[in-house]
Amino acid sequence: MTADLVVLHARQLMTCAGPAPRRGAAQADAGTIEDGAVASLQGSIVFAGPTAELPRNMLTAASVVDLQLRHSVVPGFVDAHTHAVFGGDRSDELRRRLAGASYAEIAETGGGIVSTVAATRAASESALAGAATARLDEMLANGTTTCEIKSGYGLTTESELKLLRVIGDAGRRHAISVVATFMGAHEVPLEYRNRRAEFVDLVVDEMIPAVARQNVARWCDVFCEEGVFTPAESTRILRAGQAAGLSARIHADELGSTGGSQVAAAVGARSADHLIFVSSRDISALATANVAATLLPIAAFYLKLGRFAPARQLIEAGVPVALATDVNPGAGLSPSMPFAIALACFAMGMTFEEALVAATLNAAWSLDVSGATGSLENGKAADFVVIGGDAINIIRVGATPVAAVVKGGRLVHGTLPTDMTA
Repeated sequence: MTADLVVLHARQLMTCAGPAPRRGAAQADAGTIEDGAVASLQGSIVFAGPTAELPRNMLTAASVVDLQLRHSVVPGFVDAHTHAVFGGDRSDELRRRLAGASYAEIAETGGGIVSTVAATRAASESALAGAATARLDEMLANGTTTCEIKSGYGLTTESELKLLRVIGDAGRRHAISVVATFMGAHEVPLEYRNRRAEFVDLVVDEMIPAVARQNVARWCDVFCEEGVFTPAESTRILRAGQAAGLSARIHADELGSTGGSQVAAAVGARSADHLIFVSSRDISALATANVAATLLPIAAFYLKLGRFAPARQLIEAGVPVALATDVNPGAGLSPSMPFAIALACFAMGMTFEEALVAATLNAAWSLDVSGATGSLENGKAADFVVIGGDAINIIRVGATPVAAVVKGGRLVHGTLPTDMTA
């Protein structure tokens, strides 16, 4: 077997290899190998294991990187929940939040999602694409190699399709692989506030069929929350998406225990996201229905909610836990998966290994891409992050632990001690 890229003598190689998703005690198995090596050929991994076991013939024609036990290697991060395409700016709301205003209070006065909707509707596709590229660049610099991006700041058929075109174009142009989610049910727009049933009809009868015809999204999402979409409305929307070929995921129990987790279990959603107020009964339903819990501690942090999702209870119940940044203009103010991992450890009680699996293999499974990425094992994409020192240095917020990012066997960020273009 030959290779065109070989990375030798990683201080720690954390492969996260094995079946997906990891749940329960197995979520703590990050596949740690001391003095590890990873090799790839034409963008796919052909070896991941101890350096001493690397076949010598793989070195013959490869670009060789010797980390000299000074750096560690982990899978590229999979950011499983973002809203990274939007127009406008909501920094004024951040100041209000810091002064004590709640999410609901800001929304009631015309802020929040509807503020971004107005700016996004007015923005051109080129302007949205340029802003999205800058955000993806920030995410890449923090080790993200695959991400999900939702629509949801258009709330008309035309604007939602515009967002999904931008999302698709970003996935074709950027180093980060992008998975598209349709979220026309992100909020009830102002023009439908007194006729919300008509807006649900619009999402079901016009938006979803248009998205399916144009094949511009893989997933359908809905914000199931008090004051937004009810469990019954959410169920109708997600089932319409499934009938049109869009798999289901859901914003659930973020601001209160409002039934979103039960909807996720009932419709067989792949992921229920946020879950800050998820109940013990809801957790049991998620475990039984094999729904991933995609947790977004950065959003809880910036929303000043005073609590985080109960990650330990979810893991102990056998729910596979994933992590994401929730990049968005109101609460997802950090593009850093390392920051999400740090908060998972220090605010949600996860171990470092559990959080790493959540940010890689389980996140990939929540997007149904774990067959191609999320771990370092033969046949998967050579997507990995080189970390200075021990892998746990990922959680050093404010430091620069990410030395380099490799996507498909190609250096796409940072530097390494050899030319990797051969």
